[in-house]
Amino acid sequence: MNKLKKIGVSALAGSLVAISANAADWNVSGSAGFAVNSLNDDLATSWYQYDSVIISASGQTEGGINVSAKFELDGAGNASTTSSYDDRMMSFGTDELGTIEYWGHGGSSVMGAFDDVTPKANEEVWDIGSVDGTTADVEAADARINGGGGNHMINYISPSISGATIMASYSTGTAQDHYTDWGVKFSPEMVEGLTLYYANGTTTSGATDTDESTMAVTYSYGPVTVGYSESESDVENSTDDDESESWAIAYAITDDLTVSYGERDYDHDTSSSTGDDNLLQKDSGFGISYTMGGISFYGSMNEHENVLGKTSTANDIDSYDFGVSFAF
Repeated sequence: MNKLKKIGVSALAGSLVAISANAADWNVSGSAGFAVNSLNDDLATSWYQYDSVIISASGQTEGGINVSAKFELDGAGNASTTSSYDDRMMSFGTDELGTIEYWGHGGSSVMGAFDDVTPKANEEVWDIGSVDGTTADVEAADARINGGGGNHMINYISPSISGATIMASYSTGTAQDHYTDWGVKFSPEMVEGLTLYYANGTTTSGATDTDESTMAVTYSYGPVTVGYSESESDVENSTDDDESESWAIAYAITDDLTVSYGERDYDHDTSSSTGDDNLLQKDSGFGISYTMGGISFYGSMNEHENVLGKTSTANDIDSYDFGVSFAF
C-alpha cells in the first residue's frame, strides 16, 4: 500500500489584543505553524508554512440585538492559494428568536456540520489529507456526503427548545446555482449524554437537483463516547447514487489523554457493486490526543481501501497524521 504521512508543528496564540469601543468587545487572535504532507515516505514533496490572524467583535445594540463579526487573515498554505482572506462572517439575533449568520467565506451548512459527528481524538477516519503533486484520485479521496455551500451562505440557528435546536442554510456560488438545507439537533433532557441529529439538503445545478440527507446519534457515558451515522445522496433522474455508514468510539483515559477508533463504508454508486468506480470504499483508523499544559500532541493512523470505488492498488492507501501544537 502507499503511505501518506503528514507531520506538523503549530504555535497557537490566544487573545493578543482586546479593546472596547461603541459597546463592542474587539479581539485579535492568531496562529502559526508548518507541516509536511507526503506519499511513499518522500518527506520533501510538500513542506509549507501556515499562519492565521482572526479579528472578531461582539456586542449588543440598545434594542437588545446581539451582533458579532469576524474575519480571518490567512497566509497562503501552498502555491495554489493566493487569497489573503479565509473565514469571514457576521451575525445578529436575540436569545428569544435565534441567530442569523452571513458567511462571505468559509461557512458550514447544516449538512456540513452533521456529516460526521462520530467521536474522534484527531482527524476523521476518511481524512487522507491533501498532498501536492499526487493523482487526482488521491486528491479527491476525502469523499463525503456533506451538502453544499460554504461562501455567500446564510444560516439560521434557533434557540434551544426543550433540548431541540432547529437550523437552516441557504447559499449561492460558482459550484451550484443554489443550495438549501435544514436540520434538527436534539439532546433530550431526560437522557443525559444522548444527542440525535437529522439534516436534509438540496443542491440545484442547472436543471438537476441532488437531494442529500444524514442522520446520526451520539451517546456519552462517563469517559466513553460512541456514535453512529448514515448519509445518502440521490441525484435526480440518475441511478448513480451514493450512501455512507460510519461508527466510532472514543475513550478519555484521563482528562488529558483520549484515544478513538472508527470505521466508515462509502458506496460511490449504489446501482452497481462491481467494476472500476463501483467498489465499496472502506476507511478505518485510530486517533490519539494528549494535552500537557500548553502543549498538545495528536495523531491518526488510517487505512483506506478502494478509494473512490476504484480497483487500482494505488487506491489502497495507509495515511498518517502526526503533530504538536503550542498554546500561549
